[in-house]
Amino acid sequence: MNSLQDALYNWLTIKIVCDERPDDHAAAETEAMFWGMLVDDHHLTNIEIETDEIMYYVHYDHNGERKKTRYPRELIEIMLNQISANPEKYENYPEE
Repeated sequence: MNSLQDALYNWLTIKIVCDERPDDHAAAETEAMFWGMLVDDHHLTNIEIETDEIMYYVHYDHNGERKKTRYPRELIEIMLNQISANPEKYENYPEE
């Protein structure tokens, strides 16, 4: 099992891609997989994202407590930036 920190990072990174590429089915499937880890494996609820110029903040409830973690924007947006810089490498194929 991934650590909670890893699962949050992976989910947030692909969630940002999904938000920018709503027709990217592979990204949507990956985001759903990581969401499942957060909910089913780590038992998180009420997950919310907040952002500013420097950081992403993820707020969530875990074991009856409200918690928050943060990640630098440059770290979270790295995959989206790679896709934007090299779109030919990340072609969106239609579902069959």
